[in-house]
Amino acid sequence: MSTPPPALGVIGGSGLYEMEQLTDVEEIALMTPFGAPSDAIIAGMLGDTRLLFLPRHGRGHRYPPHRINYRANVLALKMAGAEQILSLSAVGSMRDDIHPGDMIVVDQFIDRTRHRIDTYFDEDGVVAHVEFARPIDSKLAGALSAAARRAGATVHEGGTYLCMEGPQFSTLAESQLYRSWGVSVIGMTNLPEARLAREAELPYATLAMATDYDCWHEAHDAVTVEAVVAVMQENVAKAKEIIVELGKAVPDPSGRPATSALAGAIITNPDSISADVRDKLRPLIGKYIP
Repeated sequence: MSTPPPALGVIGGSGLYEMEQLTDVEEIALMTPFGAPSDAIIAGMLGDTRLLFLPRHGRGHRYPPHRINYRANVLALKMAGAEQILSLSAVGSMRDDIHPGDMIVVDQFIDRTRHRIDTYFDEDGVVAHVEFARPIDSKLAGALSAAARRAGATVHEGGTYLCMEGPQFSTLAESQLYRSWGVSVIGMTNLPEARLAREAELPYATLAMATDYDCWHEAHDAVTVEAVVAVMQENVAKAKEIIVELGKAVPDPSGRPATSALAGAIITNPDSISADVRDKLRPLIGKYIP
């Protein structure tokens, strides 16, 4: 029996599913126990890697950050066969040395969201406490950084991504506060995404693509949608090149910490878990609680 190709889930902007290098392209429409994802998954082969792409906001950018069904998005990729997740995210730079157009492979997060469900274990039935000290998978992040360099991008390795609620941009006071915390970039989407990927036992890494300087930089204009979109279009072209390079060297997920994140994390006695809850959470807990 032949070994199946590595399967990389990618969550990002709508333009990325139009990758010319993808072959054997198909659309996979899934319904998860947590509802429908933002859109159908675009699946195809990128060289020897199976790519599973999900447009985070839906094609046409229909869903604002606070209304995305993050639980369905992450679980749909897992159900479709993804073994790890690459998240592509437009961000504002919080540092002088990170310029619009630069790529940042972050390694930490600060959560400033307020209205989002950020766990699969939020109802009566199963309690799980998952370790999350290091939210980014180091091997996937290392392969991503190397791929970005091969694609000719300016890459910053490491840094903290502050996830704000949105959909409004920051106040000046907020922006200055976050800079005092040592934040590298600010965005609106990668939490709860990273938390849910950990609960789904999927190694996760972020390619943050700087589009602006938020509102803290006195030498630059305030953030506008027009300016952000202009840089985003350039970043999407570069991101496609990076994905192609990453597809040539996707690390094996075997034995990585995220792949056994639920081992020992489920506190509830299995005898106390109802059949309905077991069925709903089967894609997540099935290997631990039959």
